[in-house]
Amino acid sequence: MFAFRIISYLPLWSLYIFSDCFYLIAYYLVGYRKKVVWINLKHAFPEKTDKELKKIMREFYRNLTDSFAETIKLMTMGKAEMEKRFQLENMDLLRDLLKKEQVIVGLTAHFFNWEGHPLAVRALVDERIEIVYQKVSSPFFENLMKTIRNRFGGYLVEKNKFQRHFIKYRHHPRLIGLAADQRPNREDQRYHAKFMHRETGFFEGAEKLAKRFNLTVIFSEVHKLKRGHYKFTYRFVAEPPHDTREHSITDQFIALTEKNIREEPALYLWSHNRWKNS
Repeated sequence: MFAFRIISYLPLWSLYIFSDCFYLIAYYLVGYRKKVVWINLKHAFPEKTDKELKKIMREFYRNLTDSFAETIKLMTMGKAEMEKRFQLENMDLLRDLLKKEQVIVGLTAHFFNWEGHPLAVRALVDERIEIVYQKVSSPFFENLMKTIRNRFGGYLVEKNKFQRHFIKYRHHPRLIGLAADQRPNREDQRYHAKFMHRETGFFEGAEKLAKRFNLTVIFSEVHKLKRGHYKFTYRFVAEPPHDTREHSITDQFIALTEKNIREEPALYLWSHNRWKNS
């Protein structure tokens, strides 16, 4: 942990030198999850040629290794540098809802750089944000992620403790951040829908939470402006009184995620075996 903190004081351009080396190793030498990435891209973009898919694939691996460098830098990155690197658009949507003393469900997917987004919200606009996360098996990386995510007053809640935590603090206005594109276990799959041309299982916890407690739901769209610079735009999804149709919020999340993927295909985490249990 100490070594990572020391490295994080280096300027990001120097960390990108390491990223360039890791890219060559991951893509050309080791072929890290290359088969999974290729299969996922082939299914997701049947209309694209192999040449086009290989270009997306190379850009994906660039983004993957860059995200490691950027995440390490987040350990010590100051607010001034964050302001240069992270643009937060349509923040009035979030502020207005919090002024109304509301609890907001913020849905997002695994687009690079997903670690920088909640940190930027807390650092740059000082909004109340709570991140629901899945605990990782490695104690080292668990502590590393907590160190980064807890900066600027961030609050983390483990997924398996979230229900009890929410009931206790349901009247406290805040933004609850959820990465809703994670792969459910077979026993957790209650809803299947077409996602990037494949039948895909989805968690519906966010939808059930919003409808049961009359919460507003927003979505965070991600765009990469240039290396190390991102724009996060908030989109309205649903508000009370909610559509009574089953899966209405989940379906909107799927549609918004697909739209974002088509606009930024190399930013999505294709190395994740998202369709393994589908």
